[in-house]
Amino acid sequence: MSETNRPHIGFIGLGLMGSAMVERLQSLGYPVTVIANRNRTGVDAAVARGGTEVKTAREIAAAADIVMMCMDTSASVESRMLGEDGVIAGLKPGTLVVDFGTSLPGSTLKLAEAVAEAGGSYMDAPLGRTPAHAVDGKLNIMSAGADEDFARAEPVFKDLGENVFHLGPLGTGHTIKLINNFFAMTTACAMSEAFAMADKAGVPRDKLYNVMSSGPLHSGMMDFIKAQAVDGKPDMLAFSITNARKDVGYYATMADELGVPSVMSAAPKQALGIAKATGHGDNMVPQMVDFFAELFKDR
Repeated sequence: MSETNRPHIGFIGLGLMGSAMVERLQSLGYPVTVIANRNRTGVDAAVARGGTEVKTAREIAAAADIVMMCMDTSASVESRMLGEDGVIAGLKPGTLVVDFGTSLPGSTLKLAEAVAEAGGSYMDAPLGRTPAHAVDGKLNIMSAGADEDFARAEPVFKDLGENVFHLGPLGTGHTIKLINNFFAMTTACAMSEAFAMADKAGVPRDKLYNVMSSGPLHSGMMDFIKAQAVDGKPDMLAFSITNARKDVGYYATMADELGVPSVMSAAPKQALGIAKATGHGDNMVPQMVDFFAELFKDR
């Protein structure tokens, strides 16, 4: 896509991931409009690179061909989408809105209805990989929505992602992302406890890892936890305990909305919740090893 044909992007949510995505888009010549949230670091950097800052989500929508959101919770998405200063209030007919965050599928479907009534289209496209991948255009993008909307978004998604999936109708992306993160965080918590239990039993962590990683248990998630447990590198998985607890909670909520019990999510939900409540929320998920080690220390 030539620079003259690139759609104008309005981007909401310039945290670590969103800022990296905006940097990537600007490096490829996309015109970008942004809005500040809790932290100005990403916004100031985007403006320094030639981006435009506005004060409301309504102004974002009025300026953009495609509105992109990369936010922490469904509540945050809804707060930017709804109301007199929200995206929907400023939406131009034909505008595409994309939620890159990890949201509740039920919320996604309700917002899509409101966007359609305003003459726009809505897609969910949660992400895999890290901000470092985003800067290089190497994200995994799990998009869902109408075929015609995907056809329109695909060139932009391919500028942001190495693996771009179109998974089906609206909400499918968020559903798959929640299932994915439930499984990932269940594995992360189990491996973290395993290392801490090895400490308690007097078994060196590296010996435990060498055995477990030589068989079918070996996985990328195991290696992320080992990076902290053995090598002291928590940022190999730059995903906070607070966000992990949110995603597992959303998975359990999704199960409730589907009318079935989630048996397996109870343990990671509890472990991550206790870790957050005891001051570990801003730590990265691999540091659940430290939480469990602290929990076991005086027992």
